[in-house]
Amino acid sequence: MPRERESSEAVRPERRRPARERILRAAARRFYQEGVTATGIDTITSEAGVAKMSLYNNFSSKADLVRAYLDDRHEDWLMRYRARVGAEPDPRDGVLGVFDTYVDGADAPPTGGFRGCGLLNAAAEMPAGHEGRAQVRRQKEEVERMIAEHVTALLPGRPDAARTTARQIAFLLEGAMVRAGLEGDSRCLRDARAMAERLLDQA
Repeated sequence: MPRERESSEAVRPERRRPARERILRAAARRFYQEGVTATGIDTITSEAGVAKMSLYNNFSSKADLVRAYLDDRHEDWLMRYRARVGAEPDPRDGVLGVFDTYVDGADAPPTGGFRGCGLLNAAAEMPAGHEGRAQVRRQKEEVERMIAEHVTALLPGRPDAARTTARQIAFLLEGAMVRAGLEGDSRCLRDARAMAERLLDQA
């Protein structure tokens, strides 16, 4: 009896969340663990505890929900990055903090385990030319610009070296993230961070 009461109490806070938030949270869990294509609307509404009409009152279509998921995931990463490095980080810390933020995510994954970058995973399911792929590309380009700005600050007066180093670090990061997702842990990301540190030392 106490166990049943405890279980129902654990559900109530989730039930009190706005329907849009519950839907987005449920979609995020399912999209990340099972994939966008494999996750149906019925699965999401059942997990969120809402009627299908409620989903369509908040999102015009599954595609709209996927766009919101991608934006929400990217914004969550940016928020965690800023919380880790601060508002005006030292440029070197700003670059390495990108790796550290990904390591944090790999070391504390959602229920079901670490599967790599949710943005890349979703984009991999979409055909060439799909608007979702363009959305993910823009999000990845934003992270690359952040890296480039920090590297430029580290190498004043050397724009060519800064551009090359930033590009190398960005590619190193994404490659490591893919491998980390396959292996299910942060080891590749930690190795990539050490390589990025050496690149900065040699630049």
